[in-house]
Amino acid sequence: MRSAQHVDTGACERSDEALARAFTLLGKRWTGVVLGSLRPGPAGFRELARAIGGVSDSVLSDRLVELTESGLVSRTVDPGPPVAVSYALTEHGEALIPALTHLAEWAQSHLPPPSDSG
Repeated sequence: MRSAQHVDTGACERSDEALARAFTLLGKRWTGVVLGSLRPGPAGFRELARAIGGVSDSVLSDRLVELTESGLVSRTVDPGPPVAVSYALTEHGEALIPALTHLAEWAQSHLPPPSDSG
């Protein structure tokens, strides 16, 4: 009969908690794509919508609000005329780019390509 061994799961639980918090925001549809689209530099709403393709204006707006409130994206208003709003990655947002790049590379290597029948 085996004796029960104590396994310290404290570090794992903390890691799982942090991962759950990250994916609460990053796991939402289009969030990672929005962040990746801002990698080259600041962009306006229409520019982002064109770059992403397939995202509705309301969902894009919601994601930009969430990312701004989370401190990953900054929103700058140029009073114009005409008034112009641009979005850019903050330092915290920039810090995510290596992880997003790794995810994209993993997907390229390990996930089947998207079907054309979508």
